[in-house]
Amino acid sequence: MPKDNKKLMTPRIRVIQKLYGSSMNPDEIIEYPKSQYKKFIKDVVQGTIERKELIEETIKNHLDKDLNFNRTEKLLKLIVFAAVYELMFKHNNPRKVIINEYVKTSEHFLEAVQIKYLNAILDKISKKIRKIDEE
Repeated sequence: MPKDNKKLMTPRIRVIQKLYGSSMNPDEIIEYPKSQYKKFIKDVVQGTIERKELIEETIKNHLDKDLNFNRTEKLLKLIVFAAVYELMFKHNNPRKVIINEYVKTSEHFLEAVQIKYLNAILDKISKKIRKIDEE
């Protein structure tokens, strides 16, 4: 793989790709190629898939007026789910780092207006999820 392509393949880009692939082909086994981030990628992908209902419930509780699942594009929804998983279960990652990483990652998948929306949504829900941690 050329150097510049490798730089584009950040762990969170891989997370979104794996989640998207899994959502399109739910019966297919997810492959995790060798990488220094393999454990992180696998944890976030598997965790997001296994806790989908809990994540969805959390999003509905905190963003019921801001995010309509029926009208939200699949890719945007997957990015929000992965970010919320990290906010809920990866407490060693700072809230702002998670948001910045997913916003930066979303530049590869979404349009500018969607990226601003994603940033606002993640900022709002992160303050509610991590409220106890950062008081």
